[in-house]
Parts: sequence; C-alpha cells; structure tokens
Amino acid sequence: MSVVLDGLRRWPDVEAPGLVAVDAADRLILDESAALRADADASSIVVIGDAYGALTLGAAHAGASGIRAHFDALNGERALAANAERAGLEESYRTYTLDADLVRGAQVVLLRLPRSLDALRDVAGLVAAHADPDVVVVAGGRLKHMSLSMNEVLSEFFGRLDVTHARQKSRVLVAREPHDGRDPEPAAAHIEGLEVRAFGGAFAGARLDIGTRLLLESLPAALMGGTADDPFIDLACGTGVVGAWLATRHPHAHVYACDQSAVAVRSARATMLANGIDDRVDVVRDDGLSARNSASASLIALNPPFHSGAAVTDVLAPRLFADAARVLRPGGQLWCVWNSALKYRPLLEDAVGPTQQVARNAKFTVTVSTRR
Repeated sequence: MSVVLDGLRRWPDVEAPGLVAVDAADRLILDESAALRADADASSIVVIGDAYGALTLGAAHAGASGIRAHFDALNGERALAANAERAGLEESYRTYTLDADLVRGAQVVLLRLPRSLDALRDVAGLVAAHADPDVVVVAGGRLKHMSLSMNEVLSEFFGRLDVTHARQKSRVLVAREPHDGRDPEPAAAHIEGLEVRAFGGAFAGARLDIGTRLLLESLPAALMGGTADDPFIDLACGTGVVGAWLATRHPHAHVYACDQSAVAVRSARATMLANGIDDRVDVVRDDGLSARNSASASLIALNPPFHSGAAVTDVLAPRLFADAARVLRPGGQLWCVWNSALKYRPLLEDAVGPTQQVARNAKFTVTVSTRR
C-alpha cells in the first residue's frame, strides 16, 4: 500500500511545498479499517471526503473493488482519476454525488472528517438513513482540525462511538449502530432580498460574508453583458449569492455561476430555484472557467478562495485571475473582493489589466480590473 500512497500527486490541483496529497490521517484511517474492509462484501465500501485518492486507492490496492467515492472538490476527483491511472486501479471505483445511492447498503464507510459540523451532520444522517444496519464508519482527521463537537454530531446518528489512540497528530472515530437517519436539507436565510440556500460545508453557509457584502454594495447599477451569449459570470460562486443578486437586480439578465465544490453547486442551484431565477442562471461545477470560451465575457465577479482543502494558500487566486483574463473580452471587467492584507492589486494589474480600487473597509478591498 505504501508504494501506491507514496506515488500520489495533487495534480491538477495546486502543487507547492507544504501541500501534500496524502497525510498521516489517511494512513491511520486505512490501518484502522483494514480488518473491517477485509470482511466486507464486494461493492459495500464507500469513501467520502478523500482528498486526492489516498483512501480510495489504498482500499483498492488492498483488494477492494466497486468502491463508491464522493469528492466535494472537482480537482480532488480529477486527481484521483490521474493517480488511479498511474497505479492501474482506474476500474476499482466509481464516483457518486452525495445522495442515497452513494451509501445504500454500505458496510464500511471511510470518511475524512469535514471541518464543518453541518457537513458532518449531512454525511452522518445520510449514512444512518441508507447504509447497512451493521455499517461501520471509520472517520479520521488531523487533531488540529478535530473537536469534541464532532463526537457529538456522530452520536446524534450512531449509538456507539469509539475513539482511537492518536498517531502522528491524527485520530480516528469509529461509529456503529446507526439510527435516526435523514437526507441532507439546505439551511435557508433571507439576505438582501434573496432566499439563500446552503447545504452543510458550503462557504459562509446561509449568510452573507462581509467581503461579498462589500462587493455587492460596490457593483454599479449599469453593467456590461448579461445576455444569453454574454452572461454575467459569478466565478467561485459558493452558495450563489452574487449570481442570484445579479439576476434579481437585472430581471432580464442571464448569469453563469460556477464552482469546483459539489456542495457549493448544489447550494447555488437550490438558491436559484428558491428565487425563481433558475431559468436564467446556469450553475456549473467547473475548475475555474475551463468550460468557457476565451474572450467571451464582459463581466466577471469574484471572491477568490484562499484554502486548498484545509491548507491556507495564496496560489489559488492567481490561477483564477489568469482564467478570468482569458475569458474576458477586451474592455471587459473583473470585479473582485479580497482580503486587503493579500495585496492582490499588482497581480490583477499583471494578469488582467488596469486595476482601480472601488471600495475598502477594515478588512476587504474591492477592485475593478479592465481587460487590456
């Protein structure tokens, strides 16, 4: 197994010093679940929250087949595919959305604990509702990202919870005896005249973060684009607040919203449906704007992420700036909000074109960059 794990890469996600494809928590989950997996039926092993394929391919290398896997991040899913091909294990698994088919009849679930308790509650409820009555969930993570509240959430849906000894700053929780299962339901909130929906783990949840609020307050009443051929673009859309705001403030406009997070896309689609604008807003799961043609958009709005999994990194935003520059038409505009401490203005100038500060508060800056 170590040969397979040692060869894993993060690509096509960002690769940089300190950003790893497999860690001690992955190895501990695999070790603690080895006997359970050996006794499980074929096609009864489920993997949720695998970062770049360590859990899926570790289980496959040990003999499992028909593994069902769910990835929130599209780049993680694509990294698994690339890693599986290199290891000759591409036929050992299939990817699923986070629904009943993913966990139906599952006997063993390998779970990387999400940092969001709401996301953990959605997963635990789904497993308890649809997995085998004797299912065992082996859930692990790094100690610095774990809390006793995770034990409490798992105990809402499982009658027995065992805690392993820590190893290399990682720990595993083992949950058995499922009860009171339920399918995930989005949280809901009224924000800026919108109905916002958010499934567990979506950025900011069913609320408006202060950076996005500043961006919305700064956007002018008159905007370029918004046609079916030249839609407003909400890049890294999260729950779809910006895209929904654009579509409701401009009643005839078309909007294209995208995010690489499956839970973000699911939340954004629910948001558009709740506001009756789903016929004018396309929500797509994509890595940046890879599905969009070059020089095809007049306006892009962006609140760039700064996390790759649990790691804080400053390499994500420049990739999104470059992609926005590719998709913008000459004279098109990128409206961007960012943490002022990150000093993105020179990057925006280089990647897109002339950049002006439009607004600033104690923490965030809003800029508009014009495609040269």
